[in-house]
Amino acid sequence: MASRAGVHATTVYRRWGSIAELLADVATSRFSGDIVVPDTGTLRGDLERYASDLAKDLCDPDTLALVRATIGTGGEQGAAACRGERQQQLEAILEREQARGRERPTLERTTDAILAPLYYRAVFTNEPLTSGWAYDLVSHLLSDENGAAKAPDSASDNLLVE
Repeated sequence: MASRAGVHATTVYRRWGSIAELLADVATSRFSGDIVVPDTGTLRGDLERYASDLAKDLCDPDTLALVRATIGTGGEQGAAACRGERQQQLEAILEREQARGRERPTLERTTDAILAPLYYRAVFTNEPLTSGWAYDLVSHLLSDENGAAKAPDSASDNLLVE
């Protein structure tokens, strides 16, 4: 890697103590601002466009290779690099919806419903990431928020944390 950059390997290790730190820096740089936070006027429209744009981005072979390499090096720094900017973008969408005076799901619920399945499918499966599938994630999130699906009660939540 250093030779392709035209520098000695010690230069790379002086700046970044490990491959994990280098990849985390590259990921942070790569994922900052590459997806514009949409403003369609509705939460559904914003989330659908956002999820579709993210799905397209994760289909890019270079992006996917970077995500896999960053996650593969382990550590919280790499994971934070892959999710930090994405969560901030979702948070901006959700805060805008709250400013409109409308109900909105929590950031955690939205992350679990949209980011988690998109990243899981991109990184760990060969299943396609399509706009239609991304829209279905949004529909599922918003139908759950409107009471279509029963939320787990606290007793069943406690079973998982024994």
